[in-house]
Amino acid sequence: MAESPRIERIEITLFTIEQPGVSTDRAGLGATYTPGRSTPQVRLAVRIYTDAGVTGEYIAPRGRAKVIAAACEALAFGLVGKPALERERHYLAMRRATKHVGEVGIGALDIALWDLAGKHHGASVAQLLGADRWRLPAYASTLHGDGHPDGLCSPEAYADFAERCLALGYPAYKMHGWHEGDPAREIAMLRAVASRVGDRMQVMYDSACNLRTLADAIRVGKVCDELGLYWFEDPYADGGISIHGHRTLKSHVRTPILITEFVRNAETTTDLVVAGATDFARVDPDYDGGITGSYKAAIAAQSLGIDTEVHSCGPPMRHLMAALRSSNYYEVNLVHPSCGNPWHLPVYADGYSDELDCVDADGHVLVPDGPGLGVTYDWDAVRRTTLETRIVE
Repeated sequence: MAESPRIERIEITLFTIEQPGVSTDRAGLGATYTPGRSTPQVRLAVRIYTDAGVTGEYIAPRGRAKVIAAACEALAFGLVGKPALERERHYLAMRRATKHVGEVGIGALDIALWDLAGKHHGASVAQLLGADRWRLPAYASTLHGDGHPDGLCSPEAYADFAERCLALGYPAYKMHGWHEGDPAREIAMLRAVASRVGDRMQVMYDSACNLRTLADAIRVGKVCDELGLYWFEDPYADGGISIHGHRTLKSHVRTPILITEFVRNAETTTDLVVAGATDFARVDPDYDGGITGSYKAAIAAQSLGIDTEVHSCGPPMRHLMAALRSSNYYEVNLVHPSCGNPWHLPVYADGYSDELDCVDADGHVLVPDGPGLGVTYDWDAVRRTTLETRIVE
């Protein structure tokens, strides 16, 4: 057997992007629509170099980059000098190293290792995972509500945007409501959207834990039942992690509950599924131990007869979903009627996109078919806005 390439150095770069009409808070933890104004958003890029000349690359489209970069740098020291293709070994070692501080730094490194392996073998990540589909049905997943006349300022604005997404081909639509979590306002939004498109699209609702109490979640959940929603996601302010709370909610609400977005490993996700706290599993390669950790959680759920929905958008999400039989929709988030997607990166040199119009006429997105993640990054564009690069060797 040929010897695995060895990791020589790892580069972790922080750079900025800007999306007209999108601003973040000072910590870079959230994105909001701000017409006529924008703020630079910090993003993270990882490159893993080997002695064989093969490089694994990943640019994470999400915020929280400064936190993730620090965790990646700490973990990178344990990878240098190791065989690059031994992803299971590295995944377990990184989990051991992060037991006291959380596992968020694992994702970007693991995804870059998968990209490296795909390039080494001349296959896409989806092929390495045994995928059998290359077009994925997608849903439009909105930004949170705002107060701007051309934004998501009212129940009718959400319904108007749903019709626009339907016209683009989307078979499904998910609402993130207002951060205030007012049950009456959220219910009005649900009714407006369902009355407009509910007989032509699957409709989902993600409270994002903004509803304050279990009673509020039951009240809204009963309306979800009435309207026939596809799922009710992260219903209320326990952070989406309470087994007892969600089992109690499920005893009052018929609409399928989707949680586990806010737990970070396969074991805890499986525990929540087995305990009956959720009707779907949720995985995110950026945060849930990369493709390795997410695939473990998804297969465990599948073995228990539970579907797994992949959170957020990006090349690793497409490759992972392509290999999961029990995954229904690709999430194109966070989209808005008057600004671009904050999670779309303007650093693809090959036309890859997660903007609102990325779907075909049937509401599907394609899985990149080149080696590794199958995308080409414009590293000159990254360099033009680089804040700092940390090198571990």
